[in-house]
Formats: sequence, structure tokens, C-alpha cells
Amino acid sequence: MKKLVCSLILLLSVNSIFAQAPLVKEKENGYKGQSIEGLVYQPESFSFLAIGDFGRVGNYYQKEVARELGHAMVSLDGEFVVSVGDNFYPNGVASTQDYHWISSYESIYTDPSLYTDWYVALGNHDYQGNVQAQIDYSEISRRWHMPSRYYSETFKLDNGEKVLLVVMDTNPFIDSYHKKSKYTDLKEQDTEAQLHWIKQTLGQEDQSIQWKIVVGHHPMYSGGKRKESKDTQDFQQKFADLFDQYQVDAYICGHEHDLQIIKPKGRYTTQFLSGSASEVRPSGVMEHTIFWAAEPGFMSFSIVDNQLIVQVVKATKDRAEVLYTHTIKK
Repeated sequence: MKKLVCSLILLLSVNSIFAQAPLVKEKENGYKGQSIEGLVYQPESFSFLAIGDFGRVGNYYQKEVARELGHAMVSLDGEFVVSVGDNFYPNGVASTQDYHWISSYESIYTDPSLYTDWYVALGNHDYQGNVQAQIDYSEISRRWHMPSRYYSETFKLDNGEKVLLVVMDTNPFIDSYHKKSKYTDLKEQDTEAQLHWIKQTLGQEDQSIQWKIVVGHHPMYSGGKRKESKDTQDFQQKFADLFDQYQVDAYICGHEHDLQIIKPKGRYTTQFLSGSASEVRPSGVMEHTIFWAAEPGFMSFSIVDNQLIVQVVKATKDRAEVLYTHTIKK
């Protein structure tokens, strides 16, 4: 019995070490960041983080979430960060020299691990400013990536398989926005051209693409503020069938300032809503809700052994914890 107990303790200790392997290594090298309670590192995994609705000059919970985003990036040995839009409140940026870049981005996300690639989508608040300035900032910043309003990236895994990341611009597909003058140059955007591009990109004949992930600002489903919104319902009608048709594994979005995971029965695509990187609003459930929390935080995505493992992280004043873990198996 004593040997069994010792073996179990040893096994738990080994698992704990592997779970925190990258962070342990960096701490040995002098890194001062903290661990996140419950956050599990999968050896040999390909990981990235997703946040949304963040740019508030460090106000609300932005600094707390930014701090823990850095800790998670080190702990998971992350590859990049995804932003689902509403990068600058309340009215986007005016130019590449707008001080918002410093006050809401450069001076907030300062952990060394976050000086990596950020793949950024546009939100509705970004459309209230100079969208082209956010695209042009890609030529100024080492980490900010927005080569155009919609684009894609492909990542090769160690086993030779690939991950396709499609970043779309959802704003022109929201019909009610076309009636509002505050959304600069939105009416000039060609939704048919983007839709054709989305289909062509998702439908490309590359057998090595094993995971398809789409990023956009607006949700197809919500149990939060926009649960009954016509904008949400219309967006679902436009894209839910399309994502299923092209077997999109995950749709990552924001717009709602909370954390939600939703997958309707019979659907292929799981929606991951990560929109609480600064402000948090009351939320709730809908019929197909898997998880929800009106908490500040973000989500991590790890691909390993034909699994996509998603961990939902809550950030508070002086710590963070994993609230929920969801796994998609191929």
C-alpha cells in the first residue's frame, strides 16, 4: 500500500511538472510570471490564445487580463494571439500615430511572451475610426498582423498536418450597420467578394489541412445581451450552414462581453465567444449553451493528438484560474 501511495505521489508530481513545463523552465531562467490555477500544458501541442473587445486604455479589467494572457502564453508555449475585434474603444483609431496604440496596446501587453504574432480582426467600434490605419500599423509593428480587412494564415504542425486560420470581416454582413453613418466606409465593402473568398479559402484542396478555424467579431449564437438580436439571427443564417459545409471546427468571435461556448445539436462547428478582455456584461444561456461566464478573461486553444483542447481562463485582480475545459476530437 505504501508503495502504491508513493507511486501515485510520484505520478502526480511528474504530471504537475509536465503540465507547467515551459513556465518551470522560464522561471529557472529568471521569469517572474505566475502560474494559472488549472491551466494544463500538453507536451508537443500547438497552442494560441484568443481575446476580444480589449482596447480601453487599461481600464475595466484590461490590465488584469493582459497580465494573465502573458502568463498563459509562457505556460502553454504559445505560438500567437488572436484578437476578434473591437480593438479600440470607443471609436477606433484616427491614424497609425494615434496615442491609442500606446495607451491601449503597446503599454498594456508588455509581457515578453506577447511580443509575438497577433492576428487581428475588425470589430464594429474599429469601423467608427480609420480602418486603413489598423491595416497600415502592420507595417510599423512587429507583432500586429492585419494585412487586409480579411485574410488567412496556414500553420504547419510537427506531424506535417496544417491548421488553416481564416480571419474574416463580419461587419459588412450586419445589415443594420448599413443604415448607420457612424460606420465609416462600411457601405463600400463588397460582401459578395468576401463571401467568394471565404468559400474559396475554406474549400481549397489541401488534404494536409486537418483543422479549420474561422475568426470574426460577431457571434452566430449568444445567451447574452444579443440573444434575441436580429443581427445575431441574420448572421447565423448567413454563415452557420456555410461553416458546416466546409467543416469549420471552431468559430472564434466576441462582440458580447463575456465568455461562451455554444454548439447547436446537429451542427459541425463549435462557437467560442471570447469577448471579455476588458469590459464584462451580464450574460446567460441559450438552448445550446455548453458553457458561459460573465467574467473577465480569454481562451486558450491547443492542438495535440487529433484533439483541439480549449481552456477558458478567468483573470482577477491578482490571480487567474481555468473555469472550464472543452475538447473537440477528430
